[in-house]
Amino acid sequence: MVSPVSSLPVVILAGGLATRLRPITEKVPKLLVEVAGEPFFSHQLRLLKKNGLTRIVLCVGHLGEMIVDAYGDGAKWGVQIDYSFDGPKLLGTGGALIRALPKLGDSFYVLYGDSYLPIDYQAVGRAFLSAGQPALMTVYENHERYDTSNVWFEDGRIRLYDKKNKVPQMRHIDYGLGVFRADVLAGYPRDAVVDLAAVQTDLCRRGQLAGYELTQRFYEIGSPAGLAELDALLRSSPPGR
Repeated sequence: MVSPVSSLPVVILAGGLATRLRPITEKVPKLLVEVAGEPFFSHQLRLLKKNGLTRIVLCVGHLGEMIVDAYGDGAKWGVQIDYSFDGPKLLGTGGALIRALPKLGDSFYVLYGDSYLPIDYQAVGRAFLSAGQPALMTVYENHERYDTSNVWFEDGRIRLYDKKNKVPQMRHIDYGLGVFRADVLAGYPRDAVVDLAAVQTDLCRRGQLAGYELTQRFYEIGSPAGLAELDALLRSSPPGR
């Protein structure tokens, strides 16, 4: 019997210009940047498949055709990959997600295209279903360690999420994985620039953003330092092939 959360698609937001990784990303998109001898996307796919998540929708823009050429429909990986292109202009994380909605069902995971998260994705999906809220954000007690803390998480719930206006109680950070119902995006314009963080802030202020705390630290390739760190990690303890 297929778990309800296993059937949810995973949207990967990978349409940005990845300016912090230039000059590498002037010729290849971030998903194809080499990490431990492979394109980063191969590592992401391996994690998702290990967690029983095999429906992938890639939101792509800059050099996205190279990803299509390299991975196609995902059959060689035992997954199903679909693509949603931004079009002539970049739409931002929320705008790209809105454009992809016709390819999604009622609910879906959202993962950033530079995040490597070695966690139990099924547990996150179950937490979303049990919370009864239209959206869930994973959080990590960061204390400014890996990036700027932007979440006030207390007593098992998100009190405030705001990337622009920091308060002293913010000790957690957005971990990089969320789960959403499609209807939370119904009021936003299509083919317009929308920031997903702004959508999440609005949901939080309305008391509609559940929180799920993780204790395993996150990894990312959004910066040269993050890329080097993950490369070293995967070379020292490569995942099972």
